[in-house]
Amino acid sequence: MQLNLIADPWIPVRCKDGSRRIIVPWQMADADLAFPDWPRADLNIACLELLIGMVFLADPPEGAEEWELRQRSDPERLRENLAAFAPAFNLFGDGPRFLQDIEPLQGEPNSPDMLFIDSAGGNTARNNADVMVHRGRYPALSPALAAMALYAFQAFAPSGGAGNRTSMRGGGPMVTLVHPERGLWPLIWANVPNGKPTEPNVLPWMSRTRTSDAGEQLFPEHSHPAEAFFGMPRRLRLVAQDERVTGVIQRPYGTNYAGWEHPLSPYYRLKPGAEWLPKHPSAGQFGYRNWLGVVAAGAEGEAESVRRRSLMLRHWRNRGQGPASVIVAGWVMDNMKPRDFILSVQPLVTLDGAARDTLTGMIEAADLFSQALRAALSPLMADGEAREAVREEFYAQTQASFEDRVSTLTQDNRLDVARGWLADMAGVVMTLFDVRALPGLTDRNFKLQKSIVEAYVRLRGNLAGHGPLGRKAFAALEIEPAEPKGKAA
Repeated sequence: MQLNLIADPWIPVRCKDGSRRIIVPWQMADADLAFPDWPRADLNIACLELLIGMVFLADPPEGAEEWELRQRSDPERLRENLAAFAPAFNLFGDGPRFLQDIEPLQGEPNSPDMLFIDSAGGNTARNNADVMVHRGRYPALSPALAAMALYAFQAFAPSGGAGNRTSMRGGGPMVTLVHPERGLWPLIWANVPNGKPTEPNVLPWMSRTRTSDAGEQLFPEHSHPAEAFFGMPRRLRLVAQDERVTGVIQRPYGTNYAGWEHPLSPYYRLKPGAEWLPKHPSAGQFGYRNWLGVVAAGAEGEAESVRRRSLMLRHWRNRGQGPASVIVAGWVMDNMKPRDFILSVQPLVTLDGAARDTLTGMIEAADLFSQALRAALSPLMADGEAREAVREEFYAQTQASFEDRVSTLTQDNRLDVARGWLADMAGVVMTLFDVRALPGLTDRNFKLQKSIVEAYVRLRGNLAGHGPLGRKAFAALEIEPAEPKGKAA
């Protein structure tokens, strides 16, 4: 069985006219293509990373000027430059194998199902505990699907038991891609880091695996930057039979990466000067509450100090290319257990100075108002998932108005935008409270009625900037609350 991932057609894509094709990688530069078309969202994101990595290996731009000059696709140039890497991209054979140990591994093959993060591990299946994960879906894989699953598994590798390393970004990292929304090639080219063409021998599977059984770590200064796209945290060999991949042999202690910054992921740290850590998705819908340090820089004082957007999002502005969206994706993990796969398209926000501070304040104020809402619901529902669900509903109902407000935000109108945002949030908060508090209020016992009314008064106070959470929210937006009137004064 043969499959060369440079020379053979193997990648399914969707075209701009809705048709579908199978392409050779150099054809990614075809102007008619729209997006990868694998049967799973995580494979589509991994495929984009792979194609970006291939261009970074063979023909990256040296800087912003060259990047701009080469925006127009050139399939023949890409074909010629990728051809030199074909010997390193065989999926099978006696020589080097794509993302696999260069030497055969000994051991009992696992099902190829193991290459998918949401598949049940051995213990989970034996204990019949695969509720949120699945077993037995992929007893055999086509070579193309196996290749894509292998890449995704190495790129996003979760915790996997003793010695089975996570990816250099940890298990299930967050991926952010600049998305110009003009087709496949503009999407790929927008995310290729600056660099110089290299040679196949820089790829880790072209030589003996750098194992970590004695605690060894691989730092970026000891390898080529392309390994960010082609890391090998897992030691694997595919087993094929009858033109299908039927098993995967895995051995522990693959490469243990330390100190790397992947160009397609955001990072954070606990305090200035501390170690940068890769950001991971949180459970729930991705929205404006998650923007800071992902699709938007934080306030002036904290920008780049504790939150850092991905390198390519920062480069986009340096390349002078104006508006774009951001694809945000990644597995939400609970240690070894996958909870959900996040896939969202968000605006790329590029604000400066006071306007950027206002954006940060708007997000902070929303967090404080949502806390006030959750506290006000305490007489009506127990703390936990029920109240958190209402808080999620608040964010969902204010997402559109937040984006509308931010789209008009400038240095000159920022206080007007902030006041409008306060009104938007207050309206949603009171509606969510009233829907749960008012029906059947007169039928409740007096003590509960009293608690609900008191919660209502506290909530109104916070929304006016007079309660403890409200004062913080108004301060975050640099707005002075109105003087209370009447009895409240």
